Amino acid sequence: MAALTLTALHASHGGCWLRDGDVTRTISKGEAVMAAADTALLILNAPLVATRLGYPDLSGLDVLELYAFVHPARFVVPTPKGLAHALGLTEPQGDADVARLLQQAAETLLDTCEAADWPEREGAWTALQSLVRMRWPWATLLTGRIAKPQRAERWLFSRLPEWEESADQPQPRQVLLDEADVLHRLEDLTGTGAEQRPGQRAYAAQAAYAFTPRERSGQPHLLLAQAGTGIGKTLGYLAPASLWSQQSGGTVWVSTYTKALQRQLRQESRRAWPERRADGTQPVVVRKGRENYLCLLNLEDALQGGFAGRAAILAQLVARWAAYSRDGDMIGGDLPGWLGTLFRQRGITSLTDRRGECVYAGCPHYRKCFIERATRASAGADLVIANHALVMVNAARGRDAAARPTRIVFDEGHHVFDAADSTFAAALTGAETIELRRWVIGPEKASRGRRRGLSARLADIVSYDEAGAKAITAARAAAEALPGDGWMQRLAEGAPWGPLEDLLAAVRATVYARDESGGQEAGYGLETEAADLDGAFVEISQAAREALADLRQPLMRLGLRLEALLEDPPDWLDGQGRARLEGARHSLTWRIDLLAAWEALLARLGGPVDPEYVDWLAVERSEAREFDIGIHRHWLDPMKPFASVVLEPAHGVIMTSATLQDGADWDKAVARSGAEHIGVVPRLTEQESPFDYAAQAEVLIVTDVPRGDIPALAAAYARLIEASRGGALGLFTAIRRLRAVYGRIADRLARAGLPLYAQHVDPIDTGTLVDIFRDDPAASLLGTDALRDGVDVPGHSLRLVVMEQVPWPRPSILHRARRFAGGGSAYDDSIIRARLAQAFGRLIRSRDDHGYFVVLSSAFPSRLLSAFPAGTPIRRISLEEALHRVSSHASGETEPEGQNAGRS
Repeated sequence: MAALTLTALHASHGGCWLRDGDVTRTISKGEAVMAAADTALLILNAPLVATRLGYPDLSGLDVLELYAFVHPARFVVPTPKGLAHALGLTEPQGDADVARLLQQAAETLLDTCEAADWPEREGAWTALQSLVRMRWPWATLLTGRIAKPQRAERWLFSRLPEWEESADQPQPRQVLLDEADVLHRLEDLTGTGAEQRPGQRAYAAQAAYAFTPRERSGQPHLLLAQAGTGIGKTLGYLAPASLWSQQSGGTVWVSTYTKALQRQLRQESRRAWPERRADGTQPVVVRKGRENYLCLLNLEDALQGGFAGRAAILAQLVARWAAYSRDGDMIGGDLPGWLGTLFRQRGITSLTDRRGECVYAGCPHYRKCFIERATRASAGADLVIANHALVMVNAARGRDAAARPTRIVFDEGHHVFDAADSTFAAALTGAETIELRRWVIGPEKASRGRRRGLSARLADIVSYDEAGAKAITAARAAAEALPGDGWMQRLAEGAPWGPLEDLLAAVRATVYARDESGGQEAGYGLETEAADLDGAFVEISQAAREALADLRQPLMRLGLRLEALLEDPPDWLDGQGRARLEGARHSLTWRIDLLAAWEALLARLGGPVDPEYVDWLAVERSEAREFDIGIHRHWLDPMKPFASVVLEPAHGVIMTSATLQDGADWDKAVARSGAEHIGVVPRLTEQESPFDYAAQAEVLIVTDVPRGDIPALAAAYARLIEASRGGALGLFTAIRRLRAVYGRIADRLARAGLPLYAQHVDPIDTGTLVDIFRDDPAASLLGTDALRDGVDVPGHSLRLVVMEQVPWPRPSILHRARRFAGGGSAYDDSIIRARLAQAFGRLIRSRDDHGYFVVLSSAFPSRLLSAFPAGTPIRRISLEEALHRVSSHASGETEPEGQNAGRS
């Protein structure tokens, strides 16, 4: 067949292999580059192969692109092994077999297009015609395989179902859950014959407290529940949640911090709820921020010429996916995480609504919108799975007060403080202000895309309502004072334009003058306190504040005009127009509040310090390249606004995690719950992990790897991974050190059959990196904070965790202020213990797991040892001793055990 004649190339850190016909040979990197430059080769994951070859211009017949066309919305791990499993092919036994697999995979996918039972056939022929015009490398091979349909295929936007309006939901009935009923529901969820876990039963019984009818306004039932790994807390709280929802008719929100836990929750929820009710509605809905979903108007623009080159091909593949997607979730949903990285551009983010430019009912695809569908579905759902930020934003400024969450479970509750810190912060920066300018004014000069300003969004208002038209005109004129395109270049040249650019220039000059962090030479971001600023700076800041007020005033007048039109609508205002005005008013309110926050921030610069806030000036940099400049304000305790906005209106809240407490101390957990700000005394419960840590794990503190010695650090990582035979998760506190270690050891490990992957190095998104790691027991993965908290890899694939050093907090201005308020070094220690506990929690995820937790620190403080579960053996040993213990376990000679070890 045709695909078998294609030449295939495979490149890894272990070498390069070329298969021409049925002959595979080993070649050098130089030969591989020459071969790829001469002809379109079969490859798997072009950006990754390009990185391995050091040839960024690599292109060819990427099998992953073909897979995305043939099987949109179908999961595959983007590795040779993963591809083989997805297509039912024989798994390659080594690198030399991969090129042959690529030929087989290509032929299998091409054959699928000719099969009568191809489930994703609809729309394929039409999409292919566009891809032929775009000269997609696969198009010519597919042309003879996909038959032209007898009838014209429907356009994507006519195939998508429309959401339907539904009546407002009544308030839930007041019910009191019986403990016996809760435990019976738990038994139903765990299944007949499942192991009885006393800790899980006790946890479920305690979780029912949050669903008790509220006794006083503003006083929710708050439960802080620490549940060690292995308790089964997900089903523990889903038992009372599902029972309460069934009896009351109300909605429970479960909030997570990581997308991985959202996916896990969606799977677990199927035990309690069907995929669809009898009437076709969804009892369980996953909700994310708008920026996670495909915007159909952006996609239409991309398909009709808004994208060019490779990005246009990406748009066609995304359109294929959109027709088969479960919910349109592009970030962590059923869109392959690797798809966007194949095109090495920000095409995926350009197809979402990241700029707040939604026109709501003014959009021709409004009735089919994935975001609107999820929003409406959640109003009638029994369970809504969301993230911390969305729950907080929805509580703060949700469009429908009746649909705001009142029964909430914050899983990964140790991250609620961080999420609140981000949600309730203010940042007056160049990037934020230029986005506001574009929202008001619309496209300027040669800008492309469908962005529209206020006057275009509300054209009918301009023509009908004179006062509204004047307000829009005034807002547009005032927005001219905000930074425009090229603002960073003007600041670098010392030629700012307008009051806000003058302010940013003053911020930049002040930061460089005052910075003492040592980060100027290292290329890190720079910051300084917003305190004791000179008169000239204060004068500039007040001029900027006046410019912001000049913009806020007409936006407020416009908002009042919209309210008046909604209260006394003209004859021409139909239901869709009314919905569009509601959306516009909501967007206006958000931006008016944003401007007010900026004004308050600037007003304080010339006055006394407000003890409730921490303010600072910053120049954001990446590898010495400036990308933003501005003034930041965070609450000293972000749980104060959280308590007011989220807790006070709620009726019941659970915060749960394996690491809520600091050791046996509940004080920090209670303080970080926000309870004290509304006078609530939370109920506390703790269930210890059922795992036998004394037999399943060991903590090895390696004392002879010098701090700051990169060659020694890299050698230690390489030898530990070799001793463990892969299955290692390496955690770093600095990206620069991660890259340095990876660069020194990747080739060496690959030659031993131990593939190594890394965040911030491999052109692969984090979720896909974890999928690859989970799928291959010989693989190892290096990463930073996101992997410390967001990885769930039970079993043999993760048997060694290595931390390069103690995870000290970054000494930022914000951290310094909180450290001073929180007890100095004791505050630091609690943060470090929490990070260590989270990292250790990656290692043992089931009763059958065994492994080692290694910290390469010559001076690990004894006071931090309480971060590890009681009974865990802890040894301070040399690297050689650690290697001996790890290799003995890997060879099956011993399991981690510590009858003779103790806490040192």
